[in-house]
Amino acid sequence: MNLAYIPSPSTGVIDLGPIPLRGYAFCIIIGVFVAVWFGNKRWVARGGRSGTVADIAVWAVPFGLVGGRLYHVITDYQLYFSDGENWVDAFKIWQGGLGIWGAIALGAVGAWIGCRRRGIPLPAWADALAPGIALAQACGRWGNWFNQELYGKETHVPWALKISEGPNRVAGTYHPTFLYESLWCIGVALLVIWADRRFKLGHGRAFALYVAAYCAGRAWIEYMRVDEAHHILGLRLNVWTALIVFVLAVTYIVISAKVRPGREEIVEPEASETPEAKDAVDAEDAESGEAESGDTESADTKPVEADADEGTPKTNGEAETAKG
Repeated sequence: MNLAYIPSPSTGVIDLGPIPLRGYAFCIIIGVFVAVWFGNKRWVARGGRSGTVADIAVWAVPFGLVGGRLYHVITDYQLYFSDGENWVDAFKIWQGGLGIWGAIALGAVGAWIGCRRRGIPLPAWADALAPGIALAQACGRWGNWFNQELYGKETHVPWALKISEGPNRVAGTYHPTFLYESLWCIGVALLVIWADRRFKLGHGRAFALYVAAYCAGRAWIEYMRVDEAHHILGLRLNVWTALIVFVLAVTYIVISAKVRPGREEIVEPEASETPEAKDAVDAEDAESGEAESGDTESADTKPVEADADEGTPKTNGEAETAKG
């Protein structure tokens, strides 16, 4: 008998009159708002215009939701298309089932469309949004808590998650892998923020660091889970996916640092043309002009002093000539 454990909610739905508020969807929505809000702050700090992140998110988020659902349905097709299952359930996204791999992949396609329409580089936008995406995942994982799903092996540690009897689950206490991944994602966000400030990451390297760090944690967390999954050579499919994507992300960081070192100076051309940006440029030019003027005066002063020094012997020479 456990003296301490994390209780699961009795229901994942709260009815607000005729409108059902589902915990899973609520966590996803909160995550999206956090990602856009924090991404906007980072984008503005990089020299972009406020609101650009949200404009591109209008493209990225729907694509990401579709991609995440497609990945889940394709990799867990037996839950929807095997004998006795209803294929219509594949569209019931509120019941859970979003694969982060598909969400990021197809979400990137939507982001690329949005960035292309705005004339800004996708890598720079992705770098600004990277920590926010990690924080969004930290929020979204609590949706699994509302649905009592994706937990780990049975355990009796004080922070064990208590699961009630239900469809495809047995009552007991299990490792709260949703909590492990949520905390890991917060750590990933802090890592990316620190590394970006320390090394001035650019050209997509901050985003690649987020991907690599997340995959490192997802691999061991995925290994703990006990839900049904396809296996390849004894490892769960998502473990292989995490390992492969990790290698690709690290490879990109190494190659990108050599091919395109440094960080983008201009991330949004339109933002650099605003009055505020022009005033800043004019101020810098004025300071440069004053510095150049000071150098010129110093340079002009030296010849004068030299002439004065040279003038003395000439005067003496004239005096000697007069005496002679």
